Amino acid sequence: MRFFMYTLGDESIPMPPPTPELMAEMGAFMEDAFKSGALIQTGGFAPSAMGAKVDLANGAYTVTDGPFSEAKELIGGWALIEAASKEEAIGHAKRFLGIVGGGEARIRQVFGPEDGAPR
Repeated sequence: MRFFMYTLGDESIPMPPPTPELMAEMGAFMEDAFKSGALIQTGGFAPSAMGAKVDLANGAYTVTDGPFSEAKELIGGWALIEAASKEEAIGHAKRFLGIVGGGEARIRQVFGPEDGAPR
């Protein structure tokens, strides 16, 4: 099963650059996860000020440039993983949060026509 994991970000809190120790630990974690086949792809997002929102209502499109001050939650970073179960995906999220020292990760199963209904 594939799962989309993401962390929440808060653009009002400045993020210090990662320490060399954190980069080394995160690099080892990602290398292990890629080699085992658990980590498929990962990434982060640019600030919402660089984004846009597209709405369609009554046949008319409205495009609004960021930042999105009304957003209560913004995705900070994400990973697409392969796991045998939701419990295994939770284990990956716990390991990640332990490395970065806290935060919140959310997990959503990804499924397509080949997978049938979500489990």
